[in-house]
Amino acid sequence: MSDIPPKASAVNEDPMPSEQSFPIETDQDQQDGVRVAEAVAATWAKTSLITVYSCMWLLYFVNGLNNNLTSNLSAYITSDFSDHSALTVIGVVTNIMTAAFILPVAKVLNMWDRTLGLCLMLLVTILGLIMMAACNGIATYCAAQVFYTVGFTSIIFCVDVLTSDTSSLRDRGLAFGFTSSPYIITAFAGSPLSEQFHASNWRWAYGCIVIILPVVALPLVVTWELAKRKAAKQNHLQYKQKETRSLMETGKFYFIEFDVIGILLLIAGFTLFLLSFVLAGSTAGQWRSAKILCMLIIGGMVIIIFGLYERFWSPKPFIPHHLLTSRTVIGACLLDFTYQVSYYCWNAYFTSYLQVVYNASITQAGYISAIFDLIDPLWLIGCGYLIRVTGQFKWQLMWAVPLYILTGGLMIYFRSPGHSIGYMCMCEIFLGISGGTMILIEQVAVLAASKHEDYAAMLALLSLFGNLGGSVGNSISGAIWTNTFPAKLRGLLPDADKDKWEDIYGSLDVQLSYPVGSEVRNAINSAYALSQRDMLIAGTAIMALSIGWVFMIRNIRVKDNDGVKKVLF
Repeated sequence: MSDIPPKASAVNEDPMPSEQSFPIETDQDQQDGVRVAEAVAATWAKTSLITVYSCMWLLYFVNGLNNNLTSNLSAYITSDFSDHSALTVIGVVTNIMTAAFILPVAKVLNMWDRTLGLCLMLLVTILGLIMMAACNGIATYCAAQVFYTVGFTSIIFCVDVLTSDTSSLRDRGLAFGFTSSPYIITAFAGSPLSEQFHASNWRWAYGCIVIILPVVALPLVVTWELAKRKAAKQNHLQYKQKETRSLMETGKFYFIEFDVIGILLLIAGFTLFLLSFVLAGSTAGQWRSAKILCMLIIGGMVIIIFGLYERFWSPKPFIPHHLLTSRTVIGACLLDFTYQVSYYCWNAYFTSYLQVVYNASITQAGYISAIFDLIDPLWLIGCGYLIRVTGQFKWQLMWAVPLYILTGGLMIYFRSPGHSIGYMCMCEIFLGISGGTMILIEQVAVLAASKHEDYAAMLALLSLFGNLGGSVGNSISGAIWTNTFPAKLRGLLPDADKDKWEDIYGSLDVQLSYPVGSEVRNAINSAYALSQRDMLIAGTAIMALSIGWVFMIRNIRVKDNDGVKKVLF
């Protein structure tokens, strides 16, 4: 039950010239986080709005910088621990954990407050970054990745929810485009920074983020809290005495409310099932091993039990059933799932491919892989403006999805050592335009099909499908890598060097140590190209399913119909 009643009658006070105060219409059944957001949006000043959006822009900047650093350095970090092939294993685990925790974060945002969820996720992120900077083995590195990836993803999720709270439906695409625009800068800044950190000490990359992150987040939290106090002073928020429970009752309440059993089943089922594909080696005998078979069977059974538990037995289902009653929501979530599967089928080893096959430096490979991050936010602003002008969004999917599939076909053709690196850049531009369009339209679609009190849950549901898609994509990529690259490498290496295949397979530094043009380097290049081609074939074939999901999405006309004036983006 909500502890905040509907607002009292508006007070007769003249606002300051820089402020606006509008009547609020709140729902008695809305949870505290939603009602606080509506009260803040109706009473705060434009200066507060500008401050919050500036801070959200900076948080996206830090996230983009961190993503760029990790993308460029992760291959070297895992190689330091002699386990370059662990990239996809880490990707599977982090995506599953993120998927499992994003809906509970949405519940925190709704049950209590937006800034409380943000602060909690800041602590998780900082813990993960400290672990990353101090890790001395692949196991600690994997655990650190889980903590800080869950934390960073949840921080950006909180920012997206705040963006939804404080923007009109018509302008929401523009608002999302603005908050993600820092990626234009980090696309250029991240790569040379990565090379500098690699040359000195990669641990300092994460040490710097630990220092910057809380400094950037603090003004946002303070501004939001001050806006809450202002709303309360104007009688828009009146807190009731909270219901008292014993310690046992409190534990039971939150155990049920956050569906702890459902979360554990989801993590266990998908982790066991998907990791089996990555961990299985390159020989048929390993697929027949008891360990892999047990992981496959038990993981599959747990996933089925998870579905049955959520449908029939869970008092508070992990995925609220009412969120799945809209074909638009289902279509958008399935589109995001398919897109993420397709993208992560090949992305994990892309920068390694560029450095090995084209002898690109860390900076050059980072620039090429970051073309997506450069084009995406630039196009998102244009995409959001088109939504604002036309009042519709579905028509943009009608060209974006075919363009993405076409680009996948082009990448298959150009994934060989003989083609110019310029074709890679061209394909990344097409991916940035088409992929960015899909990401934005998915968010706008689920929000257009829902009420304000469901915004956090809808974005969490979309993130759940996206992260599960990323896990599936990483597992496919890992399965192709472990079952293609070693076999191709052993077959292509000169006889005198065949016994070195394990050292080459396990370390990017070893791969790059062989001179360009040598027989060994040419063999490595060909093995990379063949593996990447197979990954792209799988990703492009899966993406064909998205055509069907587009037709499930209704062409909802996007316009302002809140009926309540607010200070919005």
